[in-house]
Amino acid sequence: MLRIRLRRVGAKKQPLYRLVIAENEWPRDGRFLEIVGRYNPRTNPATIEVDEARILHWLGNGAQPTDSVHQLLDKVGTLGRFSRLQKGEALEALLAEAKIAAETASANTSRRTQSDKFVPSTKKKAPAAAAETSPAA
Repeated sequence: MLRIRLRRVGAKKQPLYRLVIAENEWPRDGRFLEIVGRYNPRTNPATIEVDEARILHWLGNGAQPTDSVHQLLDKVGTLGRFSRLQKGEALEALLAEAKIAAETASANTSRRTQSDKFVPSTKKKAPAAAAETSPAA
């Protein structure tokens, strides 16, 4: 059975994931058929990039998403568009809608929020300040 699942890439303690199409029996980080997206949980908010046309193709051919991928695709809106595709909506219209949604999501996503930015301290060290103000005798 074909699955749409996460494949871990990235350094130690810095996970990045690829959404891939793979057989159920194949190892998690092993063989796969196609890369259909990326997921970065370390950004704020998490970055999810999917190739909507290929995911809709594989879902139509019977590939099943894992639970975690199901949540990601639901958040992006791909599963809703797939159900509309099955009801008879045009694929081109759904892909155009997905492209607009992806552009607005990428415009609203930033690596750091305003509160996360580094603000240097303006305090001076106490010994240096005392040396400047001590009277010369």
